[in-house]
Amino acid sequence: MARSEYLTTPVDAVVSRMRALDAALPERDGVAVFNRVYLAVTEEVDRCLDSGLFTDPRAAIALDVRFAGRYLAAVDAAGADRRPPACWRPLFQLRRHPGVRPLQFALAGINAHIGHDLALAVVDTCRELDCEPAELEDEFDRVGDLLVALEERIRDELMPGPDLLQIADPLTHLLGSWSLERARDATWSAARALWTLRRFEDVAEEFTERLDAAVGFAGRMLLTPLPD
Repeated sequence: MARSEYLTTPVDAVVSRMRALDAALPERDGVAVFNRVYLAVTEEVDRCLDSGLFTDPRAAIALDVRFAGRYLAAVDAAGADRRPPACWRPLFQLRRHPGVRPLQFALAGINAHIGHDLALAVVDTCRELDCEPAELEDEFDRVGDLLVALEERIRDELMPGPDLLQIADPLTHLLGSWSLERARDATWSAARALWTLRRFEDVAEEFTERLDAAVGFAGRMLLTPLPD
């Protein structure tokens, strides 16, 4: 069954905004590198929606739009000279650094978006749809699977190679300390914790701030400038 116009429009709007960013940003800009990765994920989510691969399309769309909205809000904040969330600051601060490689930019963006934004997007979506996190788990897993598959692809495309050089390259050792699958598992736990804490606003706010700071610290490590 085809999706209704109501369901189609929000994801299409997200894709259009990301395509506009892709056209406007310099190719080597760190935010542009991540944006291309995220655009590919969002387009794949849209194809999965069209193919009926999500158990609950309405929930998948709500989660996708809430999730993307946090990244786009960070872009808007940086563009208006406001401080984006701590998880995004390293990417915006180092986006033009000549010693940071494209793969680092891509994974730092994924780290910020998965490690922080996705947990909050799950909570936002639960509030919007009046549901529990467990009811979004299938959609969460499907989006996570798409990101894992894409991460493997971009590592292959952006790593320096051949294999012998990969082993010796400092980038291999730096990025070997971070795993998207582990980050995704931690994010699901964080989302469930935030949902449980929603009645205790001060505790939830403190938890969110510390999550944001911790993810930002990991992002700064991922963006360590490296020698050629």
